[in-house]
Amino acid sequence: MTKTAIVTGGAGFIGSHLCEYLLAHKQKVVVVDDLSTGRLANIQHLLSNRNFKFIQASVRDEDLMRKVIKAGDCVYHLAAAVGVNLIIQRPVHTIETNIHGTEVVLSTANKYGRKVLITSTSEVYGKNEKVPFKEDDDTVLGSTKFSRWSYACSKAIDEFLALAYHKQYGLEVVIARLFNTIGPRQTGRYGMVVPRFIDWALKNEPVMIYGSGKQARSFTYVSDAIRAVTALMEHEKADGEVFNVGSTEEITIEALAEKIIEKTGSKSKKKYISYSRAYGQGFDDMQRRLPCLKKIKKAIGYKPQVSFNRMLERIIADKRGENE
Repeated sequence: MTKTAIVTGGAGFIGSHLCEYLLAHKQKVVVVDDLSTGRLANIQHLLSNRNFKFIQASVRDEDLMRKVIKAGDCVYHLAAAVGVNLIIQRPVHTIETNIHGTEVVLSTANKYGRKVLITSTSEVYGKNEKVPFKEDDDTVLGSTKFSRWSYACSKAIDEFLALAYHKQYGLEVVIARLFNTIGPRQTGRYGMVVPRFIDWALKNEPVMIYGSGKQARSFTYVSDAIRAVTALMEHEKADGEVFNVGSTEEITIEALAEKIIEKTGSKSKKKYISYSRAYGQGFDDMQRRLPCLKKIKKAIGYKPQVSFNRMLERIIADKRGENE
């Protein structure tokens, strides 16, 4: 019997790639997405597939979610308010979408006994300086005065809630903490650094680096992230557990800009902008964000397949195609 997967946020960058993967692996897919950050263009090519269904709606619509989840077999919960720009500009939207949306998904999945995979974020580690980050490490968040931390806090509450449902009710749930996932279809509109830098470089415009540029990040290619979350969904011993999903290749934002300028053959120059000018007064950031991957490797044999250079080459080629 064909399995039906519910994908919340399925019109988003990661969600659309997940839908493609599930369809290719003979599953039916039902997407619920209000298109607040997702784009119909991401799933346009899937709409004619008889095993794919798109519903434009919010995951906070409890009546709808009851009908959808009851008819499905499992839930990939990706719907969330994401991106630094959106979080700074619409903090209420961020908190309500992330917390209430997850609450609806978990309570409904629990009612009908459907397994849930929650996509969380490396942001929950906050300003913890003990790298690489292990799943049981402390979260170190900044002041509540800075809305920048509302996203990290809301996703941490999502994790607490998911694990509480598992502990109290026995709900099958697994949490994947994604580290800076990148790939084709990702937009720089909400502050994602790689697509923004590539867009500027392709236009020979200044590549604007926020802060000193010495802050370092590790990036995960979307196909690696998709392989990980789908394997975790199928892994029985993953229930009630949290897993980092990422790469151990690390690069500073300054070096990232230089590499993108080089790979695009751009005439762009680097331009440094203070955090306060970019985001307003009191913006907080972390210097490094690097995952420990021992737990997920032991569980499902996960190992990133796509090198960082190859990631950039694929995204640049895709961006060039968009601009032609």
